[in-house]
Amino acid sequence: MNTINNNSIYDNNKDSLSNSKYIMNDGKGFSKKISNEVRGKRFKDKFAVITGAKGDFGRVCSERIAEEGGNLILWDLHPMDEIINDLKNKFHNQIFQSSVLDICKEEDVLEATEKAYHDFQKIDLLFNNAGYQGDFKNTLEYTTHDFQKIININVVGAFIVMREIGKIMKEQKPQGGSIVNTASMAGIGAPPNMVAYASSKAAVKHMSVIASKDLAEFNIRVNSISPAFIGPGFMWTRQVELQAKAGSQFFSSDPNEVAKQMINDVPMKRYGTIDEVINPVLFLLSDESSYITGTDIKITGGI
Repeated sequence: MNTINNNSIYDNNKDSLSNSKYIMNDGKGFSKKISNEVRGKRFKDKFAVITGAKGDFGRVCSERIAEEGGNLILWDLHPMDEIINDLKNKFHNQIFQSSVLDICKEEDVLEATEKAYHDFQKIDLLFNNAGYQGDFKNTLEYTTHDFQKIININVVGAFIVMREIGKIMKEQKPQGGSIVNTASMAGIGAPPNMVAYASSKAAVKHMSVIASKDLAEFNIRVNSISPAFIGPGFMWTRQVELQAKAGSQFFSSDPNEVAKQMINDVPMKRYGTIDEVINPVLFLLSDESSYITGTDIKITGGI
């Protein structure tokens, strides 16, 4: 393999450069450099909180973190006994805990966060994933009730969780952690008939960037993901059928045609899989992304 000799490209006589390397706080700064991470065990001995843990993204992320040695604290509106029992049967030497809670209820989040810290003395990772898609209606027909419900869950609830987990990450020893918030391509592309959901996910994306700046000095990294069409499954079927029912100029009233219209907008001409969403989540949560914060990864097939 040939190497490029910079001396043959740059005019050093004109530039008059010194030999200084300008090493800036090497080994210091925030979010320290990580080395010698064990491949395949990125989350060994770490504790991760996952919200919306019973949904597809939450469930698969839980399984994948457990496979790599992580301990899990799962939060959802619904009981997760089956998921917890399955994890305990597969991974005998790890810790799995669940709480049924509403992330919009600040008191519930405070109680669950305090319990997790009391039990384990640290929270290393947060996949802030709980969310609600809401109705598919023209802006003029959209109800205030559903708009407020979406903002309350997707923005206010996500903020409460991020803030409270962030406080733990700041105070624990060693200080720091990694947070990944679930945004959406809807918050970037602004699809029709989704005024509330798209607005909420745009807020999540910007909230993540701002938090990344506010929390950097505490060695806490904050990033987000923005998936587009992911399937097959409940959410894919729901958006196809409800866009067809919405009766807009943008989509057919036939859900089979709507599915084709959506996929034809994707350069890769297919929807993504759940694993193709969770792979970037795991990367952002892990120390492999130790110099990445304030970033949103679009998982869209090229949209």
